[in-house]
Amino acid sequence: MKLSDFMVGKAIVPKLKSQERDAVITELVDSLVQAGCVPAAHKKEITQKIIEREKQGSTGIGKGIAVPHIKHPSVKQIVGTIGCSKEGVDFASLDKAPVYSVLLLISPPNNPDRHLEAMESLFSHLQREMFRKFLRQAETREEIEDLLQEADESQNNNRL
Repeated sequence: MKLSDFMVGKAIVPKLKSQERDAVITELVDSLVQAGCVPAAHKKEITQKIIEREKQGSTGIGKGIAVPHIKHPSVKQIVGTIGCSKEGVDFASLDKAPVYSVLLLISPPNNPDRHLEAMESLFSHLQREMFRKFLRQAETREEIEDLLQEADESQNNNRL
């Protein structure tokens, strides 16, 4: 699965205003609502469920990355966005380091295989140091979208 299959370009937040975990999650859910990918009527519930999920166990996987994710019936297809912080956010990461790139994912509950495919796609790119480095250095939505496109293209080339 390509990143472009579920990452919503117009919902990307290249410079997060928030500096606290729950506020960052709220900001990213808001960006998906504004992009028309998440129903506004479910914004508060979705935000609360993601925060509850974080309280159960951090999605801060280390190396400056967090991948908060949930399944919710209000979305009909997998949607994701990215938020970047130059200052870093405390996500209680496994390595105790601040998070600079937050990749948020919301999936419909009726297609768990597709959710796993999306997570696998994200993690395969996040394992690459250059991908993480360029994501952290990106200043604009366009730069992040270009990075996602390049990642999709490199994924296709690796399969040939």
